Amino acid sequence: MTVFDNHEALAEDGDFRLSEAGARDYFELLKPRVMSLVVFTAFAGLVLAPGHINPILGLIAILCIAVGAGASGALNMWYDADIDAVMSRTAKRPIPAGRIMPKEALAFGLVLSCFSVTILGLAVNWLSAFILAFTIFFYVVIYTMWLKRSTPQNIVIGGAAGAFPPMIGWACVTNSVTIESTVLFLIIFLWTPAHFWALALFKMRDYEAVGVPMLPNVSGERTTKHQIVAYAVLTAVCAVLPTVLGFASAGYGVVAAALGAVFIYCSIAVWRMPDGDLKMIPAKKLFGFSIFYLFAVFSALMLDRLVAVLVSYAGGSF
Repeated sequence: MTVFDNHEALAEDGDFRLSEAGARDYFELLKPRVMSLVVFTAFAGLVLAPGHINPILGLIAILCIAVGAGASGALNMWYDADIDAVMSRTAKRPIPAGRIMPKEALAFGLVLSCFSVTILGLAVNWLSAFILAFTIFFYVVIYTMWLKRSTPQNIVIGGAAGAFPPMIGWACVTNSVTIESTVLFLIIFLWTPAHFWALALFKMRDYEAVGVPMLPNVSGERTTKHQIVAYAVLTAVCAVLPTVLGFASAGYGVVAAALGAVFIYCSIAVWRMPDGDLKMIPAKKLFGFSIFYLFAVFSALMLDRLVAVLVSYAGGSF
């Protein structure tokens, strides 16, 4: 039975009628937790980019990026409805729970995708719109439809989709892609494997049940732990690059280095965790800290930028 057959089986005859889903169900379809991270990092790209953008256009840009991220989430839920119904952490999502029909989710995601890209292009610039369109395509087609079910490196390659938002925000202001925006991209790209493989370690039975080849299931816990440490180190090093390249201060570099040290420490705790540990406490701690880490790094970058602007303004007033 194919994925599409499973989708039809989930909906049965109801796939040809409208559900009684409420606004809350459609909001859940947008993956609001993921959307919040996308909005935050895209906003960071706007703030960190040199130059200025009209506040109204900036707001439109953030809304379009948020809607585009939500559209990606809706299309992901549409395609993954069959495995979502089996996995414990996703079984209550709107489609497997029967609150939204698969074709409704598909139409919802496609409409939001077209709307977000078109408005961003018309209101801001077409480079940022193109990157947003490519991000949606990459997440839905390259990651969800292809990589996720075919290779244990799904998170590594697919992580690019979640790393584009600060680059989009940067392009909204500068209408360009630069080494600085590429570094912002790389911070998230390198952070993603350690973050998701920590989750995969304590949810590996769920992934095994649905046949998704996550690294712990394919290569084992020990290999996964080695790679978590490696990516944590790479992330910590990359997060210091803004200071090395001169678009962040030494103060930011110290903060990033300290955060990176904790990130590496947490990853080593996972590496030292015995294989087969049922509680997986170090993995859960790493997963939780990794979220804080990313927010802290980008918050520190924005605060550093704000301080630089205030110092420049104060210096120019004399």
